[in-house]
Amino acid sequence: MGINMTVSDDGSKVTISVAGKFDFQLYDEFRASYADTAGNGVDYVVDLSDTDYLDSSALGMLLLLREHAGGEASNIEIAQASPEVRKILDVANFGKLFKL
Repeated sequence: MGINMTVSDDGSKVTISVAGKFDFQLYDEFRASYADTAGNGVDYVVDLSDTDYLDSSALGMLLLLREHAGGEASNIEIAQASPEVRKILDVANFGKLFKL
């Protein structure tokens, strides 16, 4: 359970995988997973294939990642979300802010 982060060899792509519940308990770990990455100009993938649950604090954490990655110019994909998690992302209109 928790966060796993990998970076491509050239540093251009960061993949952050979230396992279990994506909630405030993961705040520090999630922030730390991308804090040392370049941000603007980097492609990010948030892999939710092993995420069972997502709450409003997780939505806020995704917005903080978006800010770090360059705001409107960011390139962030939220990948492999379960139908339940995808529904939460859809209700929050995250499809307008992220690639789902």
